[in-house]
Amino acid sequence: MDKTIDQYKEVVVQIATPRSTGTGFYLKDYDMVVTNYHVVSDSVEAVINGAKIPETTVNVLYKDPHYDLAFLEMPPDVPKPQVHLNTHVKQGEVIIAIGHPFGLKFTATKGIVSKVARPYNNVNYIQIDASINPGNSGGPLINTAGDVVGVNTFIILGGENLGFALPSSYLIESLKEYRLHLGHRVARCSACLNLVTKTEAEQHDNYCPTCGNRLAFYEEQTYEPVGRAKLIEELIKELGKNPILARRGANAWEIIHGSALIDITYVEELRFIIADAHLCRLPRTNIAAIYEFLLRQNNTLTDMMFSIDEQDIVLSTVMYDAYFSKETALAIYKNLLNKADYYDNLLVEQYGALWKVKSEE
Repeated sequence: MDKTIDQYKEVVVQIATPRSTGTGFYLKDYDMVVTNYHVVSDSVEAVINGAKIPETTVNVLYKDPHYDLAFLEMPPDVPKPQVHLNTHVKQGEVIIAIGHPFGLKFTATKGIVSKVARPYNNVNYIQIDASINPGNSGGPLINTAGDVVGVNTFIILGGENLGFALPSSYLIESLKEYRLHLGHRVARCSACLNLVTKTEAEQHDNYCPTCGNRLAFYEEQTYEPVGRAKLIEELIKELGKNPILARRGANAWEIIHGSALIDITYVEELRFIIADAHLCRLPRTNIAAIYEFLLRQNNTLTDMMFSIDEQDIVLSTVMYDAYFSKETALAIYKNLLNKADYYDNLLVEQYGALWKVKSEE
């Protein structure tokens, strides 16, 4: 079982757009990344990263609201392991749902097939008791042989361990149809189910030329940040980082500086911009000396402070929206990044704190 899961570490990718995050997986035979439509619904491109794939921006090639499928292009010159699709599923069969729930890297959840064909919106889904959480969407559902039997798609709110996956038969059907338009941007009409290229759609104002239904292209737009999001992305660029690759869903960004990971979040309803630098971890010994050091530093630091989140040592700065100017924020954020990397090393080397555990992807 462990070997079966391990082979997917180089297949499963994390997907981020300015509005959402999710999971995808690579199919070598088609040289594309598969995910759910709702993960990239209104986006023209998305950021993907994986165990052997650095953060990179790719185009969304195929959108299918009927089957909730999307295909993304695969970056060139990366390892391309082979996995297989399997359309045979039995009730009671052991399955594993793989994904990145809540942004966590590579999580595998074991369960069984509760029902082989559960109809919903004219599609028969595989009902499973394995947990599917936000961020799992678009990940592979695999059997014990390591074959992909479905695409993790949705849960029933309030239903404990009640998840649904799109069977591989629908995925295979969609892949075969898209192959006729390989390399072009295509959307499936949710009414007549015909595939329409972007070129054809533009000739009909993004309505289906066959039945007149509105196509998925209608809602998409190249993301342009506005307001505070625009200012934050300008700051990230000024800090020498790529704001597009830093996006982690709506009003959230993640950057790495030295050994420190910094999360930036705009809490729009509270009008606060929060930057949390996650440093090292508390050890089992010498904790009193670390606490004393952190408290003394809080008395001298300006515009930021230390806190403890369970085992994590966090250096944070919080700015109120009304006082968030580019000049002021840039100076504070530069200081935060430099201090974060400095304190991370100092706490480990002089106080015995522990480096954060790195994800194995």
